[in-house]
Parts: sequence; C-alpha cells; structure tokens
Amino acid sequence: MKTKACRLYGKKDLRLEEFELPAIKEDEILAKIVSDSVCMSSYKAAMQGEDHKRVPNDVAENPIIIGHEFCGEIVEVGAKWRHKFKEGNKFSIQPALNADFNPYAAPGYSFRYIGGSATYIVIPAVVMEKDCLLDYNGDAFFYGSLSEPMSCIIGAFHATYHTKYGVYEHEMGIREGGNMAILAGAGPMGLGAVDYAIHCNRKPALLVVTDIDDARLSRAASILTPEEAEKNGVKLVYLNTSKPENNNDYIKSLTGGAGFDDVFVFAPVKPVVEQADRLLARDGCLNFFAGPTNTEFSASLNFYNVHYSMTHIVGTSGGNTDDMRECLKMVAEGKINPAAMITHVGGLNSTAETILNLPNIPGGKKLIYNHIDMPLTAISDFASSDDPLLKKLGEIVEKNNGLWCLEAEKYLLENAKHI
Repeated sequence: MKTKACRLYGKKDLRLEEFELPAIKEDEILAKIVSDSVCMSSYKAAMQGEDHKRVPNDVAENPIIIGHEFCGEIVEVGAKWRHKFKEGNKFSIQPALNADFNPYAAPGYSFRYIGGSATYIVIPAVVMEKDCLLDYNGDAFFYGSLSEPMSCIIGAFHATYHTKYGVYEHEMGIREGGNMAILAGAGPMGLGAVDYAIHCNRKPALLVVTDIDDARLSRAASILTPEEAEKNGVKLVYLNTSKPENNNDYIKSLTGGAGFDDVFVFAPVKPVVEQADRLLARDGCLNFFAGPTNTEFSASLNFYNVHYSMTHIVGTSGGNTDDMRECLKMVAEGKINPAAMITHVGGLNSTAETILNLPNIPGGKKLIYNHIDMPLTAISDFASSDDPLLKKLGEIVEKNNGLWCLEAEKYLLENAKHI
C-alpha cells in the first residue's frame, strides 16, 4: 500500500513524499492515521536531526516519519495480534516504548514506517509487545491525538508527592482537598491541567490559576468556568499577576496564610519558579512542568524552607501508558475536554512548514488531518475567511464557544479536499 508522509532526512530537512509501505508481517499491524497534533518535541527533532537522541544516525539514508500524537483506525491485523485487535477499531499510541533494543526509540522519531505525519503506517511488533497500542472508544479522532499531551499533565499530577512527619514514605499525587496553584497556567497545557484538576478523582479544594495576559485569562475563564469548578467541589480563581494588587501576599491570603500544597509551574521563567517557591505551604510540592530549552536554566530556592518546612520539588517529562489510558477513558466518558488546547487546524501538506516554524506560530496546539489538503489556519480566522469550507467551520466552532469539536471534525473530513 502507498502512503503519503512527512519524513525527516536531517537537520531542517522535512519532505512530504509518497512511497510504498512493505507488506505487514504476522506480528505487525497496518493502520490509517486520521489526526496528529504537532508537538514542540517534533520541532526539536527537526532542528537537531541526527544529533537528537531519538533520531537514528543514518536518517539521511533511511528517513523517519515524524509526529507522535496521532489517532486513527486499524486496517489490517497480523495473525499474532488478531486475538487482541480488530480491523476498524480506533487507536492511539504511547510513543515512549522503552524498547529493549534502544530505550530512546519512539514512533515519530526513530522508525521508517510509523509516525504521526502519514496517511498509512505499519505498526511494528515492539509497540504491541510493550502494550503501547491503546484502544480508543471516543467519537472524535482529535481527542485521541490529544491523549499524549494530556497524559503528560496527568503524569505530572501523579508524580507530585507529599510526606508524613516522622514516617519515611511518600504519598503520591496532589493533596486531596488541598490548595493548588497553576502558575502561567492560561496557555494550552495549563488549560488541560485546569480541566483535569476539576474533573479528576483527586481534586484540590482551592485552585488558583495565574497569567499575565487578561485575554488569555478571560478565554480560560469562559471555557473552564468557576461555576463548573464549584459544581465539582473546587473553588477556582483566575488572577493576573502583572497587577500589583495580585502579589504573593494576596495570593497566599486566599489560603488563609497557609500557602499552597501543590504549585505547578507552566513556564520556564525564573521569576515564576521563584514565586512558586515562595507560595509553598509546609510539605508543599513545587512541580516544574515547563521544559526549558536552555540547559543552564536555574532559579533560586529557599533552602531554609526545604529543611524546616519540608518543601520539595519534582519535575516530569511525559506521561506513561497508564496516564494515556486514563486520559482516553476520561475523554470517551466526556469527563474532560482538551479541545481548548487546539488553536490551529491544517492538512498533511502543511505539516513540514508548521513543524519548522512552530515557535513562531502563536497560540496552542496545531492539529493536522492527514488525509486532507489545507493550509494551517487559526480557528479564530475561520469566520472571516473567503473559503466556504472554512467559513462553515467558523459557524460550527462559534456555536461551540470557539472550540474545535466533533461536528467540525466530521464536516472537515467529509468536505475538505483530499490530499
């Protein structure tokens, strides 16, 4: 079967090509990819090429298919896996395989015939052997694509921990019924964290979300409202910390002066990290979620509090397979809606340009539909477009509070030009 895919040949060398896939072996699976969301990690791989730890040294001769946040349908199942997987089933993939032959190998970085930026792929045996091919029972494909970034958020919540004085055990997870702050939290990943915090089964009693931009905060509050949080037993407060009155003393006063049990940092900015440290309660956990690109990034911490108040810090990079399963289940049940992460939609033809210019494209996640031909377009620009397709999509998302949705996905897949 032929496939069209965006392949990486080396530094800044991405090419959209059509080529023949090999026939599947008895321990492999043929699949159709419908959607793939673009991750900053793909940009890093494209910039670094063979110097990236996950990209093979011979990528110039054996290019890899880029992209790792994908969702699709199974087309054909090799004999070995027919007891477990069925043609027509939707799926997502946990890219962190931790393969025995190479712990860094991952779809979207390391393989010739599997990656998110393709119309069809061959799923190798190692994905199934590592239990990384995951069933998805939801309706919209884009939710399956967002399960990977959402799993990073879920993993961060699970990696946070607390202690008991005099007992040398860690209690994993956020403090249930405690005080939580998400700093620089009105961006796409921050919105995912707010959504999870107010809808998961281990909630804080108070959630303070900060940012320095009123527009981002207003959008966040219109999507994840304090009223919705209150229904779920969480007091949700949005604050613009660029305003002098919203200083650390005021933020801490929201906790009655006790401080925050869990503080998540969603931007690799020194003052934000240091603010998080100052807001911690006794036995408070600072979760440094944001991934810096500067290998020398550092900030000051109060080690008096580390010693006497048992404050501590943790960081995670990615989630595990159980985190993805939790996300897929919550999405399918309608408990969380990560659509707020998406700000742009495009077709496979826009993938290379999107990845190579990702830091310069504002907004949140860029969602690619692999079987259509469409320039990457901001959802906020749909309504003003002269293109009838985009204008109709604008009408659909406007009815959905400006968010991408199942109806928009269906209309796009049924009416857009195929690549």
